[in-house]
Amino acid sequence: MAHTRIRPFNTKDTYPEQRLDNDLSHAVIARGTTVFLRGQCPQDLDTGENIASMDPGEQAHKVMQNIGQLLGECGADWGHVTKLVVYLTDVRHREAVYRTMGDYIRGVHPVCTGLVVVALARPEWLVEIDATAVIPD
Repeated sequence: MAHTRIRPFNTKDTYPEQRLDNDLSHAVIARGTTVFLRGQCPQDLDTGENIASMDPGEQAHKVMQNIGQLLGECGADWGHVTKLVVYLTDVRHREAVYRTMGDYIRGVHPVCTGLVVVALARPEWLVEIDATAVIPD
């Protein structure tokens, strides 16, 4: 692992009443080149078209695909991710979004903050996630 992860944990232990399985940490120590990604939404990066689905898990999948694509374009990968911020329009979408997100961050242990917001920039968007990564020196 490129960075030092402080107090790594899995959400299945922290939230046993929810069906989550995310590898997270309480803190990350990183040195290198920082990559800040704009909040990603469920739309195609090239065309700007929204995906057709109103399923929060499917929207999260597209968001995480976008993050992965942008990380690659920046010369980074999932192992360089230090922080994620998740914005949801409905707390009931949390489990579906976090389950999907967990598939992408397995073994990474970034820090993560989740927020429920009144709305996102477009009414059909249910989730937005921004990421910070640090490419080691």
